[in-house]
Amino acid sequence: MFDCTIIGCGITGAAAAYLLSHYDLKLLVLEASNDVANGSTKANSAILHAGFDPEPGSLMARANVRGVEMAAEICRRLDVPRLNCGALVLAFSPDDLHTIRELYARGLANAVPGLRLLSAVEARQLEPYLADTVTGALLAPSSSIVDPWEYALAMTETAVKNGLVLALGRGVREIKLPDAAAGKDYFELTDSQGQRHQSRYVINAAGVHSDQVHAMIGGHNFRIHPVRGQYFLLDKNAGHTCRHTLFQCPTAAGKGVLVSPTVHGNLIIGPDAEAVADPDNTATTAEALEYVRRMALRSLNNIPFGENIRNFAGVRAQSDRPDFIVEASPQSPRFINLAGIKSPGLSAAPAIAEMALDLLAQAGLALKRRADYDDSRRRIRFRYLTPAQQSELIAADPRYGHVVCRCETITEGEIVAALHGPVPPRSLDAVKRHCNAGSGRCQGSFCGPRIHEIIARELGLPYDAVTQNEDGSYIVTEPTKGNSDKGVTV
Repeated sequence: MFDCTIIGCGITGAAAAYLLSHYDLKLLVLEASNDVANGSTKANSAILHAGFDPEPGSLMARANVRGVEMAAEICRRLDVPRLNCGALVLAFSPDDLHTIRELYARGLANAVPGLRLLSAVEARQLEPYLADTVTGALLAPSSSIVDPWEYALAMTETAVKNGLVLALGRGVREIKLPDAAAGKDYFELTDSQGQRHQSRYVINAAGVHSDQVHAMIGGHNFRIHPVRGQYFLLDKNAGHTCRHTLFQCPTAAGKGVLVSPTVHGNLIIGPDAEAVADPDNTATTAEALEYVRRMALRSLNNIPFGENIRNFAGVRAQSDRPDFIVEASPQSPRFINLAGIKSPGLSAAPAIAEMALDLLAQAGLALKRRADYDDSRRRIRFRYLTPAQQSELIAADPRYGHVVCRCETITEGEIVAALHGPVPPRSLDAVKRHCNAGSGRCQGSFCGPRIHEIIARELGLPYDAVTQNEDGSYIVTEPTKGNSDKGVTV
């Protein structure tokens, strides 16, 4: 019997797992993918927003400002790459100048620190390559960037170290409500492998599938309307193009096409916003990418698109409500929905988790803090060590002397450490998310076969059982036939 089960392990589920694991509870996470952060969390802009955009007084506004405050401490404690680069919202017309003045007032109401309205001249002093059509800007110095994969992974790993049971490749097929009359004062969840789990409380953090999960207990008071966004990722040679995150004025469709540095020194550009019927449709299209390219050039004159190393798409969980959904289900106060977590969901995640804990406590879950909690995490990043530190590490473990990924200078020692960590990656793409191997200019063309061998060796897998990403995405054999129904969560 679990005290609480979390459905989905994107950034919201990971944050909930992390905060709950501080308490004396038996916890379970059911995640349909074979890795954490493999849905919207792995395919977003990686921005911790300052908080000037949400409507004052909204749940989104409160969670954004509180979430980035919590994120700074979580990233420091759990060794997650984060950089305070600041952001500029650019104006191109008199209407845009009016919009950024409104955003400035909204930001003040939301207690966002350091906001300033800039003239075009002042904006170009910060960003010399701004397009000639820029007429002014709003500066938000508290905006920052993060590695979203590692942010979710770090919180999950810490929760696992402290006793959380993480079940990967286990989507949810069926949920039965508690039936006190039948002596079953608990939820019964059946996963995609047919295993049943009993849990006194449930958190629905299933992202683009959260309405389907809620429907399993008869809940139909919100709907998710998936919105796909497509991106360019440029090589580190292009990382100097801008120093701040550059936004255009937001619209009803979202925050628009941005240009931003990344914590790894790349340049990210996107997204567009396209409604899609399939919440798992992450295909890219030439038309959408051309739109993103054209819109980005409104912000900067000299974006070197010839340095593009990857295009990708993510699907965000736009709901039929204007705000985040953080509430107990009408079907049961012990079933908590964390749904419609679109932007600024990455920024707000720990604050949303904090709100979920309050709802669980109100529903009767006893939250007794653990005295023995291990709230630390350190990751070796060989390329950032001094030569003396590198030599000492290689002497202790020669595998750190074997550079496998030349683009990112990731060693065999780092890959092996990830494969034997609290949440071991199970595919080439998962290794990329866990330690950055294969994420550079060649996108694994050089190091992929070697990483493939290391995965097989360290996990004791046949060579032809190693996958590119999800289960079934075999690299050297055809996918095996059989039941591929993993359930509906991400």
